[in-house]
Amino acid sequence: MVGYLLSVVAANVVSVYWSPLAGGGLLIPAGTLFAGVSLTARDLVHEVCGSRGVAAGIVAGTGVSAVLASSQIAVASTAAFALSEALDAVIYTRIRHRTRLGAVAVSNVVGLVVDSAVFVPLAFGDVAAVPGQILGKTAATACTLLALHAAGRTVRP
Repeated sequence: MVGYLLSVVAANVVSVYWSPLAGGGLLIPAGTLFAGVSLTARDLVHEVCGSRGVAAGIVAGTGVSAVLASSQIAVASTAAFALSEALDAVIYTRIRHRTRLGAVAVSNVVGLVVDSAVFVPLAFGDVAAVPGQILGKTAATACTLLALHAAGRTVRP
């Protein structure tokens, strides 16, 4: 839960105080990589604490983000996380009994697209950064999936 909250708050604070990155014709909000990590962290919280734990995390992250970031970013983040979490919960729950790593991958892909499509226009007032945010979150998801895979191979019950 701590990692989830830190990634949500970091994504929101960095989005306010750091300039967006530009590269390859894409505009990438600075908090994108933290937001991508939060998608996997959210699935891990879901696994340990259930949907109520994730909802509590969203509420706590929103409160801290509103104080440290801005109310516009906090509102955009809440709307985006609430919608993407609802989809994530359905997808993750249906797939996790077959493969937890696959459930994280599929739910993250759906979550990162929905989250980006909702967050960017609400937070920044236009959609120019949506493709860059999707790319950044995809890169973060790939890194977290590699870390989970490596951890699964090294940790023995």
